[in-house]
This record gives sequence, C-alpha cells and structure tokens, in this order.
Amino acid sequence: MTTVIYSIPAISCGHCTHTIETEVGELKGVQSVKASIDTKKVEITFDKPASEDMIKALLTEINYPVEGVIIL
Repeated sequence: MTTVIYSIPAISCGHCTHTIETEVGELKGVQSVKASIDTKKVEITFDKPASEDMIKALLTEINYPVEGVIIL
C-alpha cells in the first residue's frame, strides 16, 4: 500500500474536496482520499491496480492538476 500527498492549489471550496474525494475514490485500488481546503492538499492511500500516473491523470482530467508530491 502506498500513501501520497499531492499539493493541488485549485482546491478552493467544499465542492472541490467533494469532487476530488468522489472521483478518485472510485478508482479501483484506492483505499482512502482526504482533501483539505485549508492546506490545498490531498492525501491518497492506494494499492494496485491504481497507480500514481492514473491518479494524477484523473486529477488533471477533472481540473485539479497536481503541483507537488510527497510520498509517505
């Protein structure tokens, strides 16, 4: 299992966090998604078949591109 924290400056409201948590949470292999308006960060825990590339591509597709990554 892998946990990453992405910096996403486009997060500005509750709708943003809800969209990110719902969309990313539907990917197979994603265990948890926590988005924060205050820090503009998203913490995602996942396993295969999900991958960082898949998650980042989805975030870009839904207009929340990743600008920084911390792998825990």
